[in-house]
This record gives sequence, C-alpha cells and structure tokens, in this order.
Amino acid sequence: MSQESEPWNRQRLRSNNERLLLARLRAGGPASRAQLARDTGLSKPTVSSALAALEEAGLVREAGRQAPPERGRVAVLYEPDPTAGYVLGLDIGRAWLRVAAADLDGTVVARAEVRNRGRSAAAMADLAIAAARRVVADAGVDPTLVAHTVVGAPGVYDPERRRVRYAGNLPGWGRAGLLDRMREELGTPLSVHNDANLAALGEYTFGAGRGSRLFVYVLVGTGLGMGVVADGRLFTGAHGAAGEIGFLPLLPRVGGPDPYGPGGLEGQDLEGAVAAEAVVRAARELGMSGTRSEPLTAKAVFDAARDGVAPALEAVRQEAERLAHVIAAVAAVLDPDLVVLGGGVGHSADLLLRTVELTLQRIGPLRPRVAASALGEDAVLLGAVATGLEAARELVFNRTREGG
Repeated sequence: MSQESEPWNRQRLRSNNERLLLARLRAGGPASRAQLARDTGLSKPTVSSALAALEEAGLVREAGRQAPPERGRVAVLYEPDPTAGYVLGLDIGRAWLRVAAADLDGTVVARAEVRNRGRSAAAMADLAIAAARRVVADAGVDPTLVAHTVVGAPGVYDPERRRVRYAGNLPGWGRAGLLDRMREELGTPLSVHNDANLAALGEYTFGAGRGSRLFVYVLVGTGLGMGVVADGRLFTGAHGAAGEIGFLPLLPRVGGPDPYGPGGLEGQDLEGAVAAEAVVRAARELGMSGTRSEPLTAKAVFDAARDGVAPALEAVRQEAERLAHVIAAVAAVLDPDLVVLGGGVGHSADLLLRTVELTLQRIGPLRPRVAASALGEDAVLLGAVATGLEAARELVFNRTREGG
C-alpha cells in the first residue's frame, strides 16, 4: 500500500464507521456508547471517536441520560440530529399544489396548499417555487439546509431528456427545461416521480400499506394511476411506466352486459372509463345536472349519493363496478395482498368498497383485500417526503463529513 493511499483509506474507514453508527441510531433509536459498540461490533474507542466527529458535524446529538441497572456511571444516550438537513416534497396536481418541508426524521415542520390557478406549465412552476419558498420561510429553516426536493406529478419522468411524458392532465408539463428551471430556482437537487408511485410509497411508509408484502395503490381522480410496492421497494418497470393503467384500452363489447355501464365507452382507454369525469358523465346520463355557477363534479355526485339521491347512488354504483374490474385485472397480473383506493374519487371509498367487494366476488376467484387510503390527500406529499429522506441524509452526510 502506498503512503498516498493510506490517508484516504483511513478517512474512508472513519466514514464507514460513522455511517454504521448513524444507521444503527436511526433504526434502533437512542443508544449509549456501550450499546452502540455491542450492536455494531466496533470497539468502544472507535465508537467514542466516531460519535465525537458526528456530534461536532451536527449529525448526532445527546438524547438524554440512562441510569445503569446497577452501580456505575450514568450513560449518555445519542440520537441523529434531525435538524441537520431538510427535505421538500411537492405534489403538483391539476387542482391543487401541496408543499411540505420535513426534517431528516421525516417530521413535517411546515406545509402549504394552494389552488393551482396556473394557466400554463411555466405559471404552475412559478406557483410551486413560490409555495416552496414560503414553506421554508414558515419553518424558520435556513434555505441552505434544504438538501433535496422531490416533485410528484402525473406522467413519467424521462431522465435522459429531463422532462415528463404522458402528463395529459397538466398541459405543457412535459416542456423541456421546465424542471431544470425549478431546480435552479430552488437551489437544491431535485427529483421527479409519478404521483401514484409516490402515493404508494407514502401509504406504505405512513398509512394503510405498512407491513404489506405486495401492495398496490390505485389513484382515482382527474386521471387514473397505480403504484406498486413489493417488499418495501417501488416497482417502476423498465422505463418508469409501470402502473400507467389509465392507458389500458377497453375491450369492445361483444355481447352480454357491458361492465362499464351505459354511455358508449368502447374505444376509450381505462382512464376515460374510471376517472372522475366518468362519474360525472354517468350522473348526467342518469338525469343529474349542475349550474353555470356550480358545475357538476365528481365530488358533487358523491355528496349527493351520501344524501340518498337516486341518480347519484346509481352513478356511484357503476363507478364501483368499474373499479372492481380494474382491481380484478391488477390481481390477475400482480396478486397483491392489499389494494388501497386513493385520489379524489378514492377518498369516497366508503361509498365504493361494498360494491367493489361484491363485484370482485362475482367476476373472479382473485379477491385481494381492498381498503381506503389512510392518508387521503396527503398520500402523494408524504410519499415525496419519504422518497427524499434517503437522498437528503446521504447528501447531508457527504457535505458535513466528506466535503461532498
């Protein structure tokens, strides 16, 4: 070994020891030097040296003191310092923009949601940037401590062209250079993910999907999307488009009852048959109407169904049957142990689940458990936070310990 390589190897060994201790503290909670030495196999002097370096860098802090079971010295407990860095999560939808700032523990320290009144992709980006800056200011956080930003939106991100594809519900969102401008304006590394994928991760990390081996999140709102989490990891496919079930074409009717109800849905894709507009279309065909000041929306249909309005109840029943066929198709391919319904339509799962379950029993043998989202409108946002944590922690460590 050359003399030139020795300092680098010593530095790397110290770095690995510090990473090991941080990982143990995050996974196992506060611990003393002696406990860390037992859990990691490192010597007590090595643990003491690594903890001192981490504490000096602001990555760990004292978490209290522990009295020994027998006579002896009181032990100092250590924990990761969550204020060493922050992550920004953005959920960009057609109707709303939601932003949250979270510390390195994943605790949301400030958030905001604003109406998406942007009439162009550039205007939407400006709204998102302004909201993100306001959230950071409201949190009282030094902007330089924001280590990573995660954006969730419809469509599939193309990393080679650095643009989003298939975002039909956000006109212009695939424009070249748009995300690069957001990255520059916010001054942080920025990653972009499909909103249904982030919602799936959020639900798996914080909500109804915890502990599931193979978990599917179906986002039903303005559009239709799906996220798949297998053994705790997101499955995105070869080109990032896994879960884009809205593109599935409907089979033409060849006789017998039409499972998608009246209205001539042949030739449409699945999104046109199941997303929010399909609920409105069915309600109109059954006699419901809105007004110029209050046009008919999917939310209005569900609200009317809760009030017992017959056409609304029938429109909701049709939607539930259509969703059951979607779930049956997903079950035949993936065999999930849990399917969670989310999104604007999915938030009314209380009106849908019974018919979904009965329809699944009628149409096939595969009947995964179906549940409502536990996170509601926060699923995408919390998924963005969960996704950004690992990258933010790594960036903060590199910046403070390795000069990265």
